[in-house]
Amino acid sequence: MPYEIADDGFRPFEMNAAQVVEAVKREGVKFIDLQFADLPGRLNHITIPSYHVTEEDLAEGYPKIDGSSIRGYTGIGDSDMMLKPDPNTFAIVPWSPPEQKLARMIGDVYMNRRRGRYAKDPRAIAQAAERYLRERGFSYALWGPELELFILDRVTWDVLDPFRGQSYSIESREAAWNGGGGYPIRFKEGYHPTTPQDTLLEFRNECSLYLAENFHVPVEAHHHEVATAGQVEFNVRRDTLTSMADGISTVKYVAKNVAHRLGRIATAMPKPIAMDNGSGMHVHVSLWHRPGNPSPASSQELDLEETNLFYDESEPYAELSQAARYFIGGLLEHSRSLASIVAPTTNSYHRLVPGFEAPVYIAWSRSNRSANIRIPTYITRSPATKRIEFRTPDASCNPYLTMAAILAAGLDGLGRSLDCGDPVDGNIYELTPARRRELGIRQLPGSLKEAVEALQSDSEYLRPIFPKEVLDDIVERELKDHMAIALRPHPYEFYMYFDS
Repeated sequence: MPYEIADDGFRPFEMNAAQVVEAVKREGVKFIDLQFADLPGRLNHITIPSYHVTEEDLAEGYPKIDGSSIRGYTGIGDSDMMLKPDPNTFAIVPWSPPEQKLARMIGDVYMNRRRGRYAKDPRAIAQAAERYLRERGFSYALWGPELELFILDRVTWDVLDPFRGQSYSIESREAAWNGGGGYPIRFKEGYHPTTPQDTLLEFRNECSLYLAENFHVPVEAHHHEVATAGQVEFNVRRDTLTSMADGISTVKYVAKNVAHRLGRIATAMPKPIAMDNGSGMHVHVSLWHRPGNPSPASSQELDLEETNLFYDESEPYAELSQAARYFIGGLLEHSRSLASIVAPTTNSYHRLVPGFEAPVYIAWSRSNRSANIRIPTYITRSPATKRIEFRTPDASCNPYLTMAAILAAGLDGLGRSLDCGDPVDGNIYELTPARRRELGIRQLPGSLKEAVEALQSDSEYLRPIFPKEVLDDIVERELKDHMAIALRPHPYEFYMYFDS
């Protein structure tokens, strides 16, 4: 089914249960993959034969999930769950063999018909964030991520015997340490090289075609990123919150499958390669008002009466409205606790260090990539494109929770009129510590443990959207991850300290 890109940035794709049933028959689909996210954000799936896809089944849901076996879900004593597919996520999986033609749908998790939605389902939290936004008087938010991933040739590791030793190995035909022919990319020189040095053009093209034509997730641009050894970026066209979280999950799903088919490996691990840039996921957001109709435009072009609440053409610095300044104020206020959700792994904090183009300092500016909040100014006098770019997240996050948390922080800033203060222009890395203190510039957490401690002391702004048990699970899991690393010596420590 071809994809026609609309001007408004919403995906022009809507289906109901009857249309799904008809498409399954028309396309000769043999199986349906029903997908859902666990609490850390990894997609899980069950597969059903196509004859089990009826309008009644789709409406009622499929009682097929043992929640006790899903990360972050229930205990063994109360684990029977149902999955209700969202027809709008129907897509033919293009790499499935014709004799086993596969389609997929992302679903909502329910406890059962009587007890309703499962509160810890990440998609439920994203949907709760959109309801909260409307309750606050806004129509919708638009989200546009820049996903960075590494596409590697071979990765191995040995950690199962911590007493004998631990190691990992990374192989890539693009790697600076690869002397076996070709045109290796030097450290920090991977931004926009052309072919044949860029060996991943066909990979990115194939992913982009599948995403747009099959999965209804249009990519606006893709390119090689700064790091050596196969770092790539996909810029995804903006959409509403839950749909975009589905889209981010889909980009990772497609990238991993296409890489696998090509004999490569895709990873959202933020910093697999020492001493080079890590992978982030910069998130662009804007708030919109639609008079008399709070629901998003979906397949329609933006109505002339719709208003981007972040745009003010009379503001001389970055054409930002006061609402945008308050939203930024909320992000600044809560950046340290947000880190635990948007940068949720121990490896995330190997990326968030000075010298590798990652945000370290909590500040805002236009066109300044050393601040964790940037206002893009490629185009001026354009209400349709005015947005805020939050640069802290990476793609190892759960996208449903990440965008819900960003929205919660921004709305808290709006509710409390937290003005963002003056922008910080220039390279913040070059400022002295004294000058940063003078400007009130704080630093993002330096470790996952530090981020969790920030969340423990600053989570009230999340409570209108996030169930307490979800926040408790995040704290418990991330402290456990921190201890798992802290308990083990690192190989480089032998180099540094063995002759002590």
